Amino acid sequence: MGSAAARTEGEAEPDTHLVPPEVRAASGAALRDAPGLTALETLRLLESGPRGLTEAQAEERLLRYGENTLPERWPAGRPWRFVRSLRDPFTTVLLCLALVSAAVASWGTACVIAVLVVVSAVLRSSGEYRAERSTAALRELIATTATVRRRGPAGGTAREIPVDQLVPGDVIRLGPGDLVPADLRLLRASGLTVRQAALTGESAPVAKQPVDAGTGSYAGTGSYAGTGSYAGTGSYAGDGDPANDGGPAGPSLFERPELCFQGSSVASGSATAVVLATGAETLFGGAYGKSRGSGAVPGGPGTHRVSGARKLPRRPRESAFDRSVNGISWTLIRFMLLTPPLVLMANAALRGRGLETLPFAVAVAVGLTPEMLPVIVTTALARGAALLARGGEVIVKRLPALHDLGAIDVLCTDKTGTLTQDRPVLACSLAPDGRPAPGPLHWAAVNSLWTLQLAELPTPDALDEAILEAAEDDFDELLAYEGIAALPFDPVRRTSCAVIRTDAASAGGPGPRLGVHTLVVKGAPEDVLERCARVRTGGEDTDLDDAARARLARFVDGRTVDGLRLLAVAVAERPARLGPYTPADERGLTLVGFVGLRDALAPTAAAACAGLARRGVAVKVLTGDHPGTVTHVCRELGLDTGPGAVLTADRIDGLTDGELARLASRTTAFARCTPEHKARIVGALRAGDGTARRTARTTGTARTACTAADDRTGTGAPPRTVGFLGDGVNDLPALHACDVGIAPRDAVHVTREAADVVLASKDLNAIDGAIVAGRRSSANIATYLRITLSSNLGNVIAMLGAGLLLPFLPMLPAQVLVQNLCFDAVQLAFAFDRPGPAALRRPAVLRPADLLRYITGFGLLNAAADLATFGVLMLAVHGSGHPGGQDAFHAGWFTENLLTQALVMYLLRAGRHSAEGRAPGPIRGAVCALAVIGLLLPPSPLGPLLGMSALPPLYYGLLAAVLVLYGAGLAWAKRRYDRRVSHP
Repeated sequence: MGSAAARTEGEAEPDTHLVPPEVRAASGAALRDAPGLTALETLRLLESGPRGLTEAQAEERLLRYGENTLPERWPAGRPWRFVRSLRDPFTTVLLCLALVSAAVASWGTACVIAVLVVVSAVLRSSGEYRAERSTAALRELIATTATVRRRGPAGGTAREIPVDQLVPGDVIRLGPGDLVPADLRLLRASGLTVRQAALTGESAPVAKQPVDAGTGSYAGTGSYAGTGSYAGTGSYAGDGDPANDGGPAGPSLFERPELCFQGSSVASGSATAVVLATGAETLFGGAYGKSRGSGAVPGGPGTHRVSGARKLPRRPRESAFDRSVNGISWTLIRFMLLTPPLVLMANAALRGRGLETLPFAVAVAVGLTPEMLPVIVTTALARGAALLARGGEVIVKRLPALHDLGAIDVLCTDKTGTLTQDRPVLACSLAPDGRPAPGPLHWAAVNSLWTLQLAELPTPDALDEAILEAAEDDFDELLAYEGIAALPFDPVRRTSCAVIRTDAASAGGPGPRLGVHTLVVKGAPEDVLERCARVRTGGEDTDLDDAARARLARFVDGRTVDGLRLLAVAVAERPARLGPYTPADERGLTLVGFVGLRDALAPTAAAACAGLARRGVAVKVLTGDHPGTVTHVCRELGLDTGPGAVLTADRIDGLTDGELARLASRTTAFARCTPEHKARIVGALRAGDGTARRTARTTGTARTACTAADDRTGTGAPPRTVGFLGDGVNDLPALHACDVGIAPRDAVHVTREAADVVLASKDLNAIDGAIVAGRRSSANIATYLRITLSSNLGNVIAMLGAGLLLPFLPMLPAQVLVQNLCFDAVQLAFAFDRPGPAALRRPAVLRPADLLRYITGFGLLNAAADLATFGVLMLAVHGSGHPGGQDAFHAGWFTENLLTQALVMYLLRAGRHSAEGRAPGPIRGAVCALAVIGLLLPPSPLGPLLGMSALPPLYYGLLAAVLVLYGAGLAWAKRRYDRRVSHP
């Protein structure tokens, strides 16, 4: 195929010798990234033309480039999910203990451990598989068909084809509501505005039009490139998420008005465009990290980074869940690896026993092990995730992410669509002198009404709708005018014009306005001011001189800093005529004032922010908007807006990681952020005082940095747990940098795939509910660990002491196994517990150091109860001459172990004070079952089979006294612990 095959008759050969050879030889993606080509040069280099490709060309390119589909990530199968669920240190240790038990012929212990591990892995893998299926049901495909022009013998014809059949060089048509099916270069456009929120995060439509890039003129973009319609006029110059702000070097890809990208949609207008890139070569597809190239995009004198085209950073190796479980697991692993050798050596040294005590040593290690931990963790998290999914509000794709949600103490979010709605509301109507006045709103509403009525726009502009909604009470007065003509908003001149006359003029009645048409113009302040010759203040018109223009410009800039979106309104009278009106008539206007608009706050945002604050979660806003806009939104939501509450991206660029970590912890909002800024801020928050300390040591400011960090969390405090809510491709770097990524259901496909949690809507209340569910599950897991480990540690200390003091083993391996089976069965109730409100007020973080102190204190208390029981047994069994001997001793300690475990479960359950005198359903049932087994099993027919015999009545009386004292000690220690936790 030669380029001549695509030329139309009469077309001149372009000066393609000026085009770099790498661009001439590259794919359409390189043509998209090069800003110095005209539309004709682009068509020639694509070997296409205004009438499109031939069918033969299209078929050949389909084979060369492949279908226009996103590179899908194949979901892991159930076998791989099962294997992956076994990859944690604690499960590995359990499997090793099972192998050791099998090696010493302790088959019962080995089988029980293996069953527990398998059950846990099955629960976890099946839960994640169900979450994957639920997420797949939410996936929204991009456009399914496109209108393409293909050349044939009879000339170019337009027809609908599946989107996946598009190829570079195809010429397609776009209309209102269409989804952009590929990366495109505009050839022709009429009033085209495009929503790029999926790529940049800014919901305001972006004005697009073909430009002659070869001339270096981006007509109509100015400083408001990428703001669209009226959405960027006045204060929102260049705002939105400037995903690839090129700075002074030149416009970035998203700011170039002649380019449209896959994943965006047409808000209004129509266009004809040529396809530049499809499939993985698009910016949208490149977000999967599979696009060719390094992500450096030629963009004029400088080089710009495009978030969709570069490889994204990997998710951090350790989440909050990983840090908690791994820290606890390795602490237990050290105990378990140390215990069997100590038991063997102690028995060999003091009692002369050899390898015959190995099964007992293994049983002691297993007794220290909370073997139900994988099952409890998986069941608690899976139950919480299932309840959230059942409500239809939240889908947890990765079960540990539910724990991470509960541990969140910082939630980063964008502004648009989360804290604010995707629509503006009127904030003020101001006269040229800055005083409130109804006139500007009146004339702006006249312009909006008759522009919408006469221009026949495909979709109404959001700002026009906001103005008409604010002027709803004066609607009858607006209808008193007769609309004559309308010039809709144009992205080049950035104004709209409505021509009207009054009823008196249309009826031919008397009056000074007979035969007069009134032009009402509104638009970007600087563009309207250019067309004004006079200004109306206090009902009088005066000439608009240079001093007045400078004063008005300063006024506009001042209100811009406050976050207002200003539109200027002007009028002019013209003699009535029958001919059409043109933009040339927008001259000699009289400025009547300004209308200011703001983004409407989400109805639930303020209450949700207050609720998150009560739960110890700091909300931080990361946005590309103007600092004044962010300050106003934070003030309206009740977030901190004091000095230093807003940090801009230009200041972030000058900070080291340690400085940013310290500053970010006390900053509420971050403005003018690019995707890279968002990721860096999230990383700094996540690293917390660890980054500050490392940087402080290297910069010589260790004392100051560590003091600031210690004031917040104490020396050695773990990093913060950071969640990020995002919905666009520009949010991907931050989603990969945080602990738990959150995306709404209507987020772009690639963002939903990267997120750990999917919301039914962008509502912070849904996140609050998910955080509560995560804390509830984490509280149950923490309760299980505290109770089980403290009891196990006490039992192990007692077993070691008894094994050294007694001439026989204090408990047979079979009895240890049955005891552990009873413990394991009832402890499953923790996964279904409902902790009290106190457990939901602060982030749920399992700190190994705190857990170790807890289990040590309560474990020693438990060991004291066991040792007291030994004394009771010696008095009641041996002292009274009871014939049971060793069997009675085993039975007595077995009964005491189960009763003390039941007492611990009842009194130490998190979130309820023991004085309440009650426990929730699952715990109550588990406690009763454990007590019944402990009392009835030894005297039952199964007792002799397990090496136990009936106990004398005296023992039960003495045991009751021991249990009362033990319960009193537990209650005292629990109250002291609760006070320390509540007032550290």
